[in-house]
Amino acid sequence: MLKTLTVWNLALIDHLQVNFDNGLNILTGETGAGKSLLLGALGLLMGQRSNTETIRNGGSYLRVEAVCTIDSKMIHNFLEEKAILDETDEIIIVRQINKNGRNIIQINGCQVTVAVLKELGELLIDIHGQNENQSLLRPEEQLALVDRAAPDFEECMKKYQEAYSRYKMAVKALTEKEDASKNYAERIEMLRWQNDEIEAIAIQPDEDKKLEEQIKKLSNAEKIADLVKSTHMLLSDDSSNAAVLTSLSQIQKNLEALLKYDQSFANTKKVIDDAYIQLQETSYEVRDYIDSIDYEPAKLNSLLRRSDDIERLCRKYGPEVDDVLAYQKRIRDELDEIENYDIIINNLRAEVDSAEEKLKKAAGELKNLRKTTAASLSGLIREQLLDLGMHDAQFVIEITDTQEYSKTGTENAQILFCANIGEECRPLQKTASGGELSRIALAIKTVTAANDSVGIMVFDEIDAGIGGKTAQMVAERIVKIAAFKQVLCITHLPQIACMADAHFYIDKVVQQEHTITRIKRLSSGEQLNEIARMASGIDITAASLDNAMEMLNNAKLKKRLQKK
Repeated sequence: MLKTLTVWNLALIDHLQVNFDNGLNILTGETGAGKSLLLGALGLLMGQRSNTETIRNGGSYLRVEAVCTIDSKMIHNFLEEKAILDETDEIIIVRQINKNGRNIIQINGCQVTVAVLKELGELLIDIHGQNENQSLLRPEEQLALVDRAAPDFEECMKKYQEAYSRYKMAVKALTEKEDASKNYAERIEMLRWQNDEIEAIAIQPDEDKKLEEQIKKLSNAEKIADLVKSTHMLLSDDSSNAAVLTSLSQIQKNLEALLKYDQSFANTKKVIDDAYIQLQETSYEVRDYIDSIDYEPAKLNSLLRRSDDIERLCRKYGPEVDDVLAYQKRIRDELDEIENYDIIINNLRAEVDSAEEKLKKAAGELKNLRKTTAASLSGLIREQLLDLGMHDAQFVIEITDTQEYSKTGTENAQILFCANIGEECRPLQKTASGGELSRIALAIKTVTAANDSVGIMVFDEIDAGIGGKTAQMVAERIVKIAAFKQVLCITHLPQIACMADAHFYIDKVVQQEHTITRIKRLSSGEQLNEIARMASGIDITAASLDNAMEMLNNAKLKKRLQKK
């Protein structure tokens, strides 16, 4: 429910605030008084486009603010999904357009984009006017009308779309495999050549690193030998006084002699003994290494050639040996797949057939649901059209099968209509006049109001082109809708205005050489005068007041009867 709408600096509006009621809120006033400005303000809160030209002369900004109560789980879920503060069953929407073009939008104090505001607006408010009537002529809207009325439609559509998605994936996999098979002859030849090239080298994991170590060692064999021999000589050559082990042996002897006189050298003696043993073992290892040094140039050349072969493969399939081996595995897997092409194709075709069978079943369920709903909906709307004075009208929602799967099913919807006896039902866009289209739209809203999740309905001069008994029927339909949701209705007809739960009058006045739009909630006496004015013109007479009182009393009676 829209509790409060506040507007600043919008065209002729300098500042106004309206507190709306539940049920039917009627807005009346002379043409040009500014009724459409309130719709414009609501449109801004629904994410419609704006520009700075609508800012009141002398103003630096325009601002619209709405306070709404919400009891829709869908809206609470939306606020949670968008990370918008949601602590109560009340929502505050603010939109401000500054003269410099800056657009500020807040929902419950959280800054949001126009796109988010538009999504929320579609959940909150349904504005019904001439443009919305025209939307009924679009085939996609006619199908959406059926879908919105269908029981458990979302569950049925979800099941269908899941089946459709699986089917499309299966078809795509089959198509890709069949397309790939067109180049299999060339592909097999290339893959086998690459596999043979890698297989001929027969590289092993980390072989390049091991080769690098071996080549480095063989390339520097003489330098290594010189360094090892020098090290061995310094460690253990007894002919040299500089040998480490020779020196340590002399130190051992000296310490043994010292221990006869002073036991404090015992620990020093132990350290020297341990060092001698370790260095002696090292000397043996160095000596053995000298014997193992390989001076074979042929072996080095062989390793270098092997390294070149591996490097060439890495440049083509690498960059590392592990990458070459991984590439070879992919080649072999692909070759196995190609060789088993017939089996794979048969399996993919079986998957397509299975997926299509499930899709066909889900599509059938969706089609049956739409056809059943269309038939029921057609009957209910036709009854409403009879009550709206279209006694000879025929109204049929026809569901046709396209025989082609799409994301939304295999069906199209088309509304067929004729207004007079003896005429053939034809597509709505070819037969309905503007007045007839308006009444058809109202009949649809009346039928679908109870199941429509949007809580606020706005009717913008739905009475255009009608009068008399038809106007009375339109008024009663609007009252029925107001039993399920809050309705804001701009009207020029007293038959509709007298049904108001709250009646607002909009006019414009000149103050300090500026024209401004005002809005006022009418008392019962003021409403009586306004109904009389609407029914008889500017001059209000005793007879017009009596007529207005009778209309109001009849309206109260009809509203009480409808509530029963």
